[in-house]
Formats: sequence, structure tokens, C-alpha cells
Amino acid sequence: MNPIHLRADGVSVLLSFRSGEAEIVHWGADLGAHVPDLELLTDPVPHSALDVPVIAGVVPQPSSGWLGRPGLRGSRIDEDGRPGRDFSPALRVVAAEADGETARIVQRDASAGLEVATRLRLHPSGLLEAASSVTNTGATPYQVDELAIQLPVPADAGELLDLTGRWCRENHPQRQAIRRGTWVRTGRHGRTGHDSSLLVAAGTPGFGNRSGAVWAAHFAWSGDHEQFLDALADGRQMIGAAELLGSGEVVLAPGEAYETPALYAAWSDRGLDGVTERFHRWFRARPQHVEVDGGRPRPVVLNTWEAVYFDHRIEPLVELAAAAAELGVERFVLDDGWFRGRRDDRAGLGDWHVDEGLWPDGLTPLIEAVTSRGMEFGLWVEPEMVNLDSDVAREHPDWIAGPDARSHDEGGRLPVEWRHQQVIDLVNPDAWQYVYDRIDALLRENDIAYLKWDQNRDLREHGHDGRPSVHAQTLAVYRLFAALKEAHPRVEIESCSSGGARIDLGVLAHTDRVWASDCNDALERQTIQRWTQAVLPPELVGAHVGPTHSHTTGRVHDIGFRVLTALFGHFGIEWDIRAASEHERAVLRKGIELYKRFRGLIHSGVRVNADLVEPALALHGIVAQDRGEALFTAVMHRTPVAEMPGRVRLPGLDPDRVYRVVPLLPTAEDFPRTTEGDSASPFVQHRGPGWFDEGLTATGRFLDAVGVTLPILRPEQALLLHAAAE
Repeated sequence: MNPIHLRADGVSVLLSFRSGEAEIVHWGADLGAHVPDLELLTDPVPHSALDVPVIAGVVPQPSSGWLGRPGLRGSRIDEDGRPGRDFSPALRVVAAEADGETARIVQRDASAGLEVATRLRLHPSGLLEAASSVTNTGATPYQVDELAIQLPVPADAGELLDLTGRWCRENHPQRQAIRRGTWVRTGRHGRTGHDSSLLVAAGTPGFGNRSGAVWAAHFAWSGDHEQFLDALADGRQMIGAAELLGSGEVVLAPGEAYETPALYAAWSDRGLDGVTERFHRWFRARPQHVEVDGGRPRPVVLNTWEAVYFDHRIEPLVELAAAAAELGVERFVLDDGWFRGRRDDRAGLGDWHVDEGLWPDGLTPLIEAVTSRGMEFGLWVEPEMVNLDSDVAREHPDWIAGPDARSHDEGGRLPVEWRHQQVIDLVNPDAWQYVYDRIDALLRENDIAYLKWDQNRDLREHGHDGRPSVHAQTLAVYRLFAALKEAHPRVEIESCSSGGARIDLGVLAHTDRVWASDCNDALERQTIQRWTQAVLPPELVGAHVGPTHSHTTGRVHDIGFRVLTALFGHFGIEWDIRAASEHERAVLRKGIELYKRFRGLIHSGVRVNADLVEPALALHGIVAQDRGEALFTAVMHRTPVAEMPGRVRLPGLDPDRVYRVVPLLPTAEDFPRTTEGDSASPFVQHRGPGWFDEGLTATGRFLDAVGVTLPILRPEQALLLHAAAE
């Protein structure tokens, strides 16, 4: 069988079938059109080892001598109900086909009654998508314990970067050397998880934002999962992921199949920014991405949560809407507290009816107050959850998911509560239909353009009919999104999950943006948004200007820093702007104007991150696809080591074009810049750099090699620069 060679945008994926198994012998730099005879690349056989070369197959198998993590784990259940049969299949290729972009390989073990099909697709952006399915071709049930997607990583990759976090501190990086053994990150949240790694990247030691070779992967699944890197004693390394299945959660009857979520993987020889560019180009080529955008700018949002919390009275909400419209807001979102019995977070979840006591005329008066001012109306919902103090829980106790086959009113045990709530069992078709009908009715009966879809707890001990069911629940949630999207194609949906606990390409197949974190502290958001956007393009990442005094951290930041942090995303506000000072309103209005002026660039350009020596300083930006202009923000996270920040390079520009670089925010009209010790100024200096008032004209080559001299920024301050080709 001839090798299969997929090529796109400087990337090659080369598959060999020389051993009878499918094996990826190369994933990385483009190999060109000519490939040598792969038989000549057969591995040697060392002493004290198997007598034949060990194959690291597309589905690595112990039957081929593989000593790392197996690709398929499971066993057949015999006529007596005992598992264990056919525990170690010997899969061999029976079919392989390719069309230039996609390869499909079928491997089978007829005696074990198993068939595994693997699909590899190399997208035009160079992003590799991989998924597998296992079909039970035998006569008795087969229990799937794990079907993993694994890709080879060369020995050049000696350092590992992944992301971790917690509530209000999502997506923070951690790095370590790759050592022999298996490194594993496990997520047992029943959702993606605040601590989940959005990206796992193996690279050449010291790889940076714009340097080094990187092999990176993301697992597109919103339920339990594991991500891993397997480094064997023979020198081979595999990066991969798998759904983490509960005991007996997937048992295939004869003829049934289980399909894995997809693993998305990117190779780059330009550091992490090269990985990011492949992901962003893939996102922006998706049909649903184009349909939502459709040439229409992503609107400026005001969300009411940190402005009013549960204080839902029509008069202050209309005042807030009027203040928002005056500033240039384009979408007004009513958060938690509008539905029946909801005065705090202890009651009402599941009763998706407008509270007649709060809203005797329904939501119509507020919606009309919003839309008459030229804004869209959005609404918060949390359809997957239920409070025990709710009509639906009292009427249908059997709709609450848990470890017991009995409902809680029959003495069944429920999981420990989280924010006073439980999970509604969407695997139950009646419960699924109820939730669909209620959300569908809200959308049909009201002029709603946007749903902030929240999910505020982990799925602990999650079960249906006494069996684990995170897998089935996750698929049921996807079906719910899809059905509502089909019925209401113009309604946009945000994936929120206590902030960023459900950010993955699985949920983003059905939603239109994510809420990166419940933390609106601008300093925290700088790191959260930088690493969320390592995979997701800015237009998918909600980024809001929070209150002056952060509700989650207690920090106080000036309006300029908060605006510049929110600018590089899907811009919004989550703050009672009625209480803003005239100065804050003026800078906020300027920020909204800048966002409207540049959102076409921010939401289509190439994200760049400079590699800087000063650890307190960061510089990131967006460069237009044609490199005709760019926005850069320099951010001083804390007190710098050096007295002066010196020059910073502006990456990504066309080296041969001439650019005019000017500061946009802050400028002299925004803050006093020269008064030493003036706490209102973002600078601490007697005099700024020479170019600052007049601008700087230089080639892209000069700006990337020499850079611009920054003013001396105070800690927790930022500076926005615009570079335009002349």
C-alpha cells in the first residue's frame, strides 16, 4: 500500500503502511513532492528487546510491542456478563484513501470483532484535525474504556507548555522540561474545567512567542478528558488526548460504534504565534463563523451583572440602557434574576418563565426601551441547571442527575450542591424536551438577539438511571444548542461557564463566543486573554471594561488600562456606568470609538506577541492580513527591573514598507503626562521619548529590529500604538 502524503501551508503529514499498520512517520515541516522509499527508514532492533521493530501506529497497540499508552483500551463482555475478552486486538489496515486534504484509514481485527477508522484532515491553514471511531463487529457487547488520538513528536521537542488555572484565573501558562515517562493532565469536571489546558505545546527548548519549533494540540471536547505526552525510553514521543469515560459508560452492542472527539494540532517553526495563526485562520474559515459575522461588526456589549446583580427593577435598568446607548453601546444583555422566583442564587433555576412579580408586562417594556435606542437585547440563561427550590424540581425530581437510579424524593442520593444547584438530566428525553421548549418559547415570544448561556457547576457523580453519563450529557447539550440554532439561526449564543470553565472547540462548534473569565480585573485579564487567544481569535473572546474597583480582586485600575485591556477582544462593559465620572465616561467613549474604528482589524488580523527581556513588560498586537496597518499595546504588569523600558520591537510588519507609528491612548488629552508624581498619569517621567508627540516614521524592518522607545509606564498601565503604512 502506497504512503499517503498530506500537504498544506508548509506542513506535511506522511503516513506509512509498511508494517501492515497505519503509522504517521512525519508531522511537521513540508517535505516537498518527493518522498523516499519508507522501507529504508525501518528502525533497528536493539538488544534485550522484541525481535522486530516496534511500530508507533496511528492506534498504538501492545500487540505490536508498543510500551506506551495504548490507542484502544477495552474488552468484550462474554455471554456470562464478564468483561475481559479481546483485550488486546491486532488491528491491521484493510483500507486507506486520501483526497489531498483528508485521509481515512480503516484497521480491523476480525477475530476480535473490532474495526477502527481514523480520519486525518490537514486544513488549508496547516491545522491538522484527527479523530477515530471503533465499531463492534462481533456478536457480543464490547466495552470501550478509551480510544485515544495520538500524534508523534520528534526528539527535538524537549520542553512542554500547557495552561492551567482556577475560577477567575483561567488559562495561565506553566512550562517544564520533557522527561522520560508519561505526563498527564486529567479533567474530571464533567465540563472542560477552569484548570483545563486549552493548549498543550511541545517545542524545542526555549521556544518563545516568535521563535522555535512547536508541536501543539487542543482537544475539542466539553466533558471529562485526559491530555498527555508519552516519552518512551526508546526516544519516541507521542502527544495526545482522549475522552475520560466512566466505568461502563460506553458499551457497544453488535454493530454500534463510538467516535472520539477531534484533536486539533498545529506545527510551527515560528514559535507559539505560528501555532496561533493556524488556529485563527481555521476558525475564521468555518461556515458558522462567517455566517455570524457576515460582514457585520461584532457589537459593543453592556452586560448588567456587575451593574445591578439581582436588583431587577425596570426604572434603573432603563436608566442603564439610556446611559449605554449614549456611550455607543450596541447590545444590552440582561443577566441573572429575571425569571420566576429568582431573588438570589438559591431558587428558580429550571423555571424559565418571566417573573410576573418583577415583570407584570413581561420583558417587553425593557426590550422596547433597549431596541428603541438602537441596541440589540440579550438575555442570560442557565438551561442545564436546576435549583431544588424550583417548580420543575418539585414536579420532576427524577429529572435531576446523580449517582442513584432513584430520584431524591424516593431516597436517592444527590451530588453535593454547587452554588445551591444540581444538574438537570438532559439524557432524559422528557427533561431535554422541556428545556428546549422553554428556551424556544423565550426566543419566539421576545425580541432576543443573544443568549448568554451559563453553566455554573462541575458535573460531579453525574449519572442517568444509576450509570455514569457525562458522555451522554455532553452530547445532549450539543444537540440542544444545535436544535435551538436551527430554530433560531440569527440568535447568537455565548458559552459561559462560571467564566472560562467551558472553552473548547467542541462547544464552539455550536456557540458564537466565550466568556473568558468572571474576573473583570484588567491586570488578571491581560494574562487570561493572551493565552485564551493563543487558540481562539479575539472576536470570539468576550472582554469587558469592569468597575473601577474590581469586584473579584479588590484592585483599582484607571479607565485607560481597563479600556485597553478590553479592546483586544469582543469589547463590552460590565459596570454601572451611571456612576462613572465625567473623565471615565470620556475615556470610555473614546475606547468605544477606537473599538468601532479598529474592530475590523482586530477581528481579522494576525495576533502577534513580542519576546521581551523585561519580565514586567509585555507587548502584543494585531497586524492586518495585508500588513497595511497594525495595533500594538505595551503593558507594564508590575514594577520593572530596569529603570527605563527601553526600546521594544514591533513584530509582524512588512519589512520593506514604511510605517507611521503614533500613540492613540493615552494621549495628552486623556491624562496629564509630564507632571512627576501625578497619580492620574500613566507615566512616571520628567520627559517622554522624543518621537512621542510627533510620531515615528520607519520601515517595518527597522521597527522589528530596533523598535520604538517607550515612555516610562507605571505598573498596571498600558499604551496603545497604531502603525499605518504610508
